[in-house]
Amino acid sequence: MTPSSPLDRREFLRRGLGASALFTGIIAAGFTLTNDDAISSAAVKSKTAHAEQRQPSSKEWQSLRNALSGTLVLPGDPSYPIDSLLYNSKFAKLHPAAIAYCATHDDVSRCVEFTALHSLSVAARSGGHSYGGYSSCAGLVVDVSRLNTIAVNTKSNVATVGAGARLIDVYNEIGLRDRLLPGGSCPSVGIAGLTLGGGIGVFGRKFGLTCDNLSSAEVVTASGKKLTANQSDHDDLLWACRGGGGGNFGIATSFEFTVHPMPPVSLFTLRYPWDSAADVLEAWQYWITTLPDELWSNCQLLTQGANGFLLQVSGVLCGTPDQLTSLLAPLHASIGSAPSATFIGTNEYMQAMMIEAGCSGLTVASCHLDTVNPQGTLSREAYSAKSSYLDAPSSSDHATLLVQAVEMLHSDAPNVGGGLAFDAYGGAINRVRANETAFVHRDKLACIQATYSWSPYTSQSEIDAGRRWLAWLQSDVFNASTGAYQNYIDPTLADWRTAYYGGNLDRLAKIKRRYDPHDHFSFAQSIPRHL
Repeated sequence: MTPSSPLDRREFLRRGLGASALFTGIIAAGFTLTNDDAISSAAVKSKTAHAEQRQPSSKEWQSLRNALSGTLVLPGDPSYPIDSLLYNSKFAKLHPAAIAYCATHDDVSRCVEFTALHSLSVAARSGGHSYGGYSSCAGLVVDVSRLNTIAVNTKSNVATVGAGARLIDVYNEIGLRDRLLPGGSCPSVGIAGLTLGGGIGVFGRKFGLTCDNLSSAEVVTASGKKLTANQSDHDDLLWACRGGGGGNFGIATSFEFTVHPMPPVSLFTLRYPWDSAADVLEAWQYWITTLPDELWSNCQLLTQGANGFLLQVSGVLCGTPDQLTSLLAPLHASIGSAPSATFIGTNEYMQAMMIEAGCSGLTVASCHLDTVNPQGTLSREAYSAKSSYLDAPSSSDHATLLVQAVEMLHSDAPNVGGGLAFDAYGGAINRVRANETAFVHRDKLACIQATYSWSPYTSQSEIDAGRRWLAWLQSDVFNASTGAYQNYIDPTLADWRTAYYGGNLDRLAKIKRRYDPHDHFSFAQSIPRHL
């Protein structure tokens, strides 16, 4: 079939699952911590100075509460059980001493000063999506979600975005001005975490990473002082904010981005029988080396639990369906067998982003967590993940091994969802020099994300099997020398400093010493002051 209308696209997705929705699972969960989670739970505690911290007195907490324009939530408050949660429900047992919902930049400064005064650990939280649980800590969580104003200057093509804005709102507000900012697909991710760690997405090959479009950032540093980092002032801090990872140098409160005039947008999805998975994966990897910047694509090899396997190639083109059809022809020829289902169609930008977010058919308001927005319909999820890169197309043997890896997950944990997703790099992403920004991965063919998700009804034995599967991928399937993506931060990754930052690590450590000399912003995988 080759449908061409948004309604047909939604029907297409109903026959399987949306690309983003399927891979992350879209499963609400509450659960018991596994061994892997125990590592993550320990990791959110400070490494050094805050290991044994004295909790402030009730009077001291009240003093902070009175000083804030926003809201301070303490463990005895009715909203604390929800306010303390992160997006990944496997971190449900993390219990910060307090959560500060900051309404102003000054609120953030007061919170940082308070934690320094009381030798209290501090964690910045925007969307709360840290894969390692680093959006929480044993001390004070500084939540910037109320700093979510979005303004677009269409004359200068600059968008000013509060650090707490969710991606779905960013895309909507910027899209209403007929502009585009490249970024990720998950709707409830906060713009701060995405930007500070890089920001890969469906328009990255054409317009670069989110961090590549960052021109200025307002950051509250460890001294409590608010700095504006741009090309004229604190340019080293701006460099670090372009891929150096969230929570390392201070707490970002606002960003300025270059935005782009809206192009025409077309989408495609091709589904294939599972027995052709190795051929499809190998052909896809060679095909993406030939693509123009305007076309981004991913390839997904997934297990759907009782529903079996899903093999899918999807993509987004800044162009027309006819152009897309022509660009797909070499892929079809290389695979040699026809897909079992096909979608090629045009969509308005916001419709396209809603589809990629797994929110097709929903309103913008409903494409939020149900605990964050009164109209939200999305739920939290429980999942674990790892990442790696491909420097070049895989051999036939390695493509077969990657397919077998997904089959192993299905065999060992038949009721969980997950697998491997490959996102194409190249284009504008790879034309940036490795040392031009803190994001060092500028020579990659594709990023690999391996994940599995579970529900409250999943057995502990299957959750443990998924954990062992990820560990096996890391040791026996992935090539450690290719690195890993810092926004998929992994508490179990041994050589994470090199994997995330490569040759940029020395410069990042120097910037850390300048702006956080006492390592106040400290967690298990924060940038070290000394190497």
